[in-house]
Amino acid sequence: MLFVFSGLPGVGKSTLAKRFVKDISATYLRIDTIEQAIRDICKIDVQGEGYRISYRIAEDNLKNGNNVVVDCVNPWKLTRSEWNLVALNSKKKIVNIEIVCSNMEDHKERVEKRKNEILGLKLPNWFEVINRKYEEWEDDRIVIETSKSSIEDCYSMLLEKVKENA
Repeated sequence: MLFVFSGLPGVGKSTLAKRFVKDISATYLRIDTIEQAIRDICKIDVQGEGYRISYRIAEDNLKNGNNVVVDCVNPWKLTRSEWNLVALNSKKKIVNIEIVCSNMEDHKERVEKRKNEILGLKLPNWFEVINRKYEEWEDDRIVIETSKSSIEDCYSMLLEKVKENA
């Protein structure tokens, strides 16, 4: 199966996705890691290249029988439809998971306090996060609200909802 974790920076998607990967023994694709590697190696201004590379890696893994967990902002209808196409081409089911933090104070604090896990990556500041283009969802998805909830509670909700949708 293809599990696509989506949401703005700082909402908790990487924390939940990494924990989920361990529990289901999946291939983990983090767009930030791929895009930073492209910047470091190719010395280019990355636009959509990280997503396009990830689509191909995900499709290869799905066709080889691996579950794949993708960790990305996934802000546009275009990227969401392309993940759907990856699942279709692989003849695998996709589970879209949007992670949100609706409490602006909580979200801002997370953005400002989070630690950078990717060497060389410039994390967005709060102004960049709230001004980022993020289109409304039209497709079905699991929504996990992380505001005012512990990681454990959010993860339990995630597992329950994935079980219902898998």
